[in-house]
Amino acid sequence: MDTRLIRYFVAVAEERHFGRAAARLHIAQPPLSQQIKQLEETLNTQLLIRTTRKVELTNAGELLLTRGRILLEELEQLSRDVRTVGDGALGVLRLGSTGSATSRIMPKLIESSSQQMPGLQLNVQGEMLTPQMVEGLVEGRLDLAILRPPVRGTEVDYMLLDRDHLAVALPLDHPLCAYEELDLEQLAGEKFICYPPSSAVNSIIVDSCRRVGFVPRVAQVASETSTLLTFVAAGLGIGLLPTTHYLPHSNRITFRPLRNAPAVDLAIAWRAGNESALVRNFLELCKELWRAQFKIGFDNLNPTGALIL
Repeated sequence: MDTRLIRYFVAVAEERHFGRAAARLHIAQPPLSQQIKQLEETLNTQLLIRTTRKVELTNAGELLLTRGRILLEELEQLSRDVRTVGDGALGVLRLGSTGSATSRIMPKLIESSSQQMPGLQLNVQGEMLTPQMVEGLVEGRLDLAILRPPVRGTEVDYMLLDRDHLAVALPLDHPLCAYEELDLEQLAGEKFICYPPSSAVNSIIVDSCRRVGFVPRVAQVASETSTLLTFVAAGLGIGLLPTTHYLPHSNRITFRPLRNAPAVDLAIAWRAGNESALVRNFLELCKELWRAQFKIGFDNLNPTGALIL
């Protein structure tokens, strides 16, 4: 059934007059009469009782008026929803996140997105490692990911959000707690609680230790930051982690800053070539949020797509 004919019929049925309905629809009266007749022939049902003075509805016409109004409103709502989705103001984003983004980045990001993009639903997968997230982006299981660079290959672009530095997590009874600040060389010989070898943070830690003359002695491997801190609290070793975690997570752990600590970046990444308006709008939100929060400039991108701070 042609929805245009339904629209014409609803106008005639509401006006109870072909002339007024034609004026409302901005068409001439004779073509309108022909269209209504065509609709009745299509349905093989009389919809209107025509007299010289007025138009009345048959029972079938009453039904079509009621259901036709609903149909036209649903079509209009569908059009509005499609335009909204096309503009990137409505939809679902699957967002992967490293555990170290939880304490500072994610709360601000979720709060800001709920205020500025109320039609957005965020499905967050936390405590993921950078290689997992890159794989998820490339394979289409994630739309965006908050991760730790570097990112290998050219299939993923990213934009820096923040820059942390490594700090040392210590059990409260550890001898190194006597120092207010530590050098990386002082950690030689200590047992380390480390992220998995595939972790970007682990690579930074290992490279930094090697530059000062030692290789970390790994006591435990933890994929999640919360697990890493639990091992440290249990006295199984020390941990190196970004300063986003420089918080009193436990009364059994303390933190010490590292002098000349290596930088650990935090970035938001997406699959190269992803032209989704929803992704684009979310990235713009991130730019504005971190420009205001950390006074970061977002205008210059390096050839790999990573933002230069």
